[in-house]
Amino acid sequence: MDPISHTLSGLVFSKTITKNKVLIIIFLVFSLLPDIDFVLRIHSAELFLYYHRGITHGILALFLLPLIPAFIFRSKFGFLKTYCFAFLGYGLHVLLDFTNQYGIKILSPLDWNSYDLSLTFIVDPYVIFPLLIALILSIKFKKQAKFFYIFSMIFIAIYIGLKAYFKFEAREFLKQKIEAHQYRVYPLPNDFLRWWFVARFSDEYITGCVDLLGQRIYTDSKYRIKNDEVILKSKESESVKALVNFAKHPATEIKREGDTILVIWRELSYGFLPNDRFTAKVWLKETSQGYKIINSKLKI
Repeated sequence: MDPISHTLSGLVFSKTITKNKVLIIIFLVFSLLPDIDFVLRIHSAELFLYYHRGITHGILALFLLPLIPAFIFRSKFGFLKTYCFAFLGYGLHVLLDFTNQYGIKILSPLDWNSYDLSLTFIVDPYVIFPLLIALILSIKFKKQAKFFYIFSMIFIAIYIGLKAYFKFEAREFLKQKIEAHQYRVYPLPNDFLRWWFVARFSDEYITGCVDLLGQRIYTDSKYRIKNDEVILKSKESESVKALVNFAKHPATEIKREGDTILVIWRELSYGFLPNDRFTAKVWLKETSQGYKIINSKLKI
């Protein structure tokens, strides 16, 4: 989720269970803390893609980091109470991120695989607005504040449950219309009844949209799974290594630009996004010793 969603959810959840301002701040800080790994972006896009939602979103951080405020405020609120507030704030962040298709490496550093539910988009108005409205109404109607908080959280829980149902329906409809070896469906921004899909065959990927309302499948693109020499060489690029490590469905496209060969790697689960998001481009030249990488660029 985005920082706005995490801030609003941290405020609403903490205000539901306490009125103490210090405990609310502890909860809020820890509901934002996992995204401290965003500083990796300063170094490079490659490092960010390797480790974002990794250790700071892992189970070890979830259990260990809340010990810090628990020790600091143990005399004021008690060790266990403070620990629980920090733990719940941290856990709320991890849980919300788990609903995105970006996923979290919850078992890192023991296991660097990413896990996800692929139910909500990173910026989801159906999560943001109920929380925002609850906070606004709580200012005007202070006595009913807890009711608004609880109602907004119930609304979001029902919303995510409905998304799970529609995702299942979209996948089953896709399986009826296309015969493939693997089917994956992903949420489209602000949409219940349309889902992005990636279907894999033995040597090909097909991407498109499942429209449950119109009961139709729209094909967007097809990508052959290749292992040409130029593609294998492009894998030596740090940009491609980072993307392939992250991607669930990496696919390639080869273009010629004068005397230069351009290899484009795409993460197909984000194929609906504009401006070539989640792509790695590698420029190569052919020499007497084979192909030579002259430049690469990662866009996320």
